[in-house]
Amino acid sequence: MDEPSPVPVSPKKPGPAFPSLVPARLPVESRRLLDTFPQLVDRVFPLPGRFRAGLGRDVAELSLLLTSDRGDLPQGYLGRPALLSAYLRYFLPWNLYRLARLLPALPLALTDGDAVTDLGSGPLTLPLALWIARPEYRSLGLEFRCLDRTDGALKAGKRLFAALAGPESSWKIRTIHASLNAPVKGQPAALVTAVNVYNEVFGGIPHADSRALVQTAQREARRLAALSSPGGAIVVVEPGVPRSGEFIACLRAALMEQGRPPRSPCTHTGPCPFPGGKATAGEGRTGGEKRKWCHFAFDTADAPQALLALSAAAGLPKERAALSFLLAGGSGRPDLADKPPALSGAEMAIRILSDPFPLPADGKPGRYGRYGCSEKGAVLAAGEKQTVYGMNPGTLLRMPVPAPDKERRDPKTTALVVEPQ
Repeated sequence: MDEPSPVPVSPKKPGPAFPSLVPARLPVESRRLLDTFPQLVDRVFPLPGRFRAGLGRDVAELSLLLTSDRGDLPQGYLGRPALLSAYLRYFLPWNLYRLARLLPALPLALTDGDAVTDLGSGPLTLPLALWIARPEYRSLGLEFRCLDRTDGALKAGKRLFAALAGPESSWKIRTIHASLNAPVKGQPAALVTAVNVYNEVFGGIPHADSRALVQTAQREARRLAALSSPGGAIVVVEPGVPRSGEFIACLRAALMEQGRPPRSPCTHTGPCPFPGGKATAGEGRTGGEKRKWCHFAFDTADAPQALLALSAAAGLPKERAALSFLLAGGSGRPDLADKPPALSGAEMAIRILSDPFPLPADGKPGRYGRYGCSEKGAVLAAGEKQTVYGMNPGTLLRMPVPAPDKERRDPKTTALVVEPQ
């Protein structure tokens, strides 16, 4: 299933409905399974009442360890029963929710007999999400190699997957209790994935040490490419925070060096216009300003109510969710082409990234904009409120390439200004 072709922009079409990489709402089947997932966790891992009262506290503790107290995060932290319980009931469902919003649009094209290698699988987050979000794959004979350093998390995930998919599932799940750099036996995989893994790898690198971040990305790109078949796909998903976006941009460049060009969300193979990190004196006004990073944020109105309630109890209300991701693949596969389809030489594709924001009036009050990515670099899609709000983060537009002497640039960011209608 390929992602939708970019839509031509027509000035005659009022209130446009643009196709989006991240849909405004979950598919019905995905929502049904996610709504019942908290009950599934309780059924497989019953939580005594005396421990349930402290669940919100355990979630808050783990959240602190995973964010501001990362230096205190012990290896194999999911081996602690209280933290594993908090992870299964809070972090795992939220990760499944994010992936269920993303996975339906990715052109993965798995076929019967394919292998999937999932690095840092934890409680089998990726296999669970793929089962929930891509029902067309459930009948395929897929082999999953799920690698993680915490045996307890793998075992918990295997039990959850068995409860979700049932005993007749055609998917073979093989868990590998090992570190991230351990060898994985078997044929090269048609799909290699790493979900919420690399933030723990680069978490100890100082923010000022961009060289170490690039070297880490190059090392991991070699590993990902070696594990996948020549025409295979690589999917990396990280939290939608600035440091993760910076790492994804580094990984994108490193994977291109391995012959694995970006497929999504990128619309091109040129330099990333939103690489995160800090601008240099040559590209910033004075140097040192924070650059925008590639990420996609969406509201959580259709998340499971039990999950929203637990988030509130933990003091972590979540009205928005965000992620940074990359799908890369061999250029020999037509479903993993380097550019979106249906583009002529006079057209360019634009991927919308940001939320809408008001623009200075400049004689035209009521105008709004969103930033986007294109082969021409950063783009500012500007227009009336109805049009701009009709695009979600992830929207893919098709626009004419302006002649050099007709280009308009945003004076604040130098982004190319386009006017979708």
